Amino acid sequence: MHPRRLTRTLRTSTAGRSNAPVHVIVVGCGRVGSELATDLVAGGHTVAVVDKNTSAFRRLPAGFERTVTGIGFDRDTLIEAGVEEASAFAAVTSGDNSNILSVRVAREVFGIEKVVARIYDPRRALIYQRLGINTVATVTWTTQQVLRRLTPERSATDWTHPTGKLALIERALPPAWAGHSLAALDNGDGFRLVAVARGGEARLATPSLTGQDGDILHLAVAAGAGEVLEERLNAGPEHA
Repeated sequence: MHPRRLTRTLRTSTAGRSNAPVHVIVVGCGRVGSELATDLVAGGHTVAVVDKNTSAFRRLPAGFERTVTGIGFDRDTLIEAGVEEASAFAAVTSGDNSNILSVRVAREVFGIEKVVARIYDPRRALIYQRLGINTVATVTWTTQQVLRRLTPERSATDWTHPTGKLALIERALPPAWAGHSLAALDNGDGFRLVAVARGGEARLATPSLTGQDGDILHLAVAAGAGEVLEERLNAGPEHA
């Protein structure tokens, strides 16, 4: 999972205060945790990094100010990391159980609402999402990234709401739609074209937008409407 995706998740979670510096605790100083912490500091935030192995802190830039050796769900360790003044918390170790336990302690014991856990098991990630714990499912995200490059004719899910009722998907524009209006890709409450990536640039969808070869579509799709969307895309504009 790319650290910047986790950074975006934390920023989204702290919407409304995104312009103000906050204190963030990052549990896990592997490749993901170290880059995540570095990105957050570059964004003006204060960060404490927790890891059980002191040697892991070598991944951080020289002069990184706050590191704590310990376990991410240990209360004394978290207090030393500044959990009582923290506004956001990310657990990104290689262990699902440790990450979930850490964010639960952060939220339930210390009252931090903005928490994110890195989870490898996509089934467990979905369960915790529905319990209100933000998760980043590493395996699912990586699989989708590979699929969208191997099979661009298939839809790849970028995000799913915890209720499962809405998803954002990415889909290559079928060749038959090139040169035709994309207005038919609006099905009211079923699905809606949100944006199009074209030639390295992105633009919001408008009723007058016409498709071009190589377009990548970004669509919001309601639960149960995916098959209808695929049928419309595959049928071509003449049958939409």
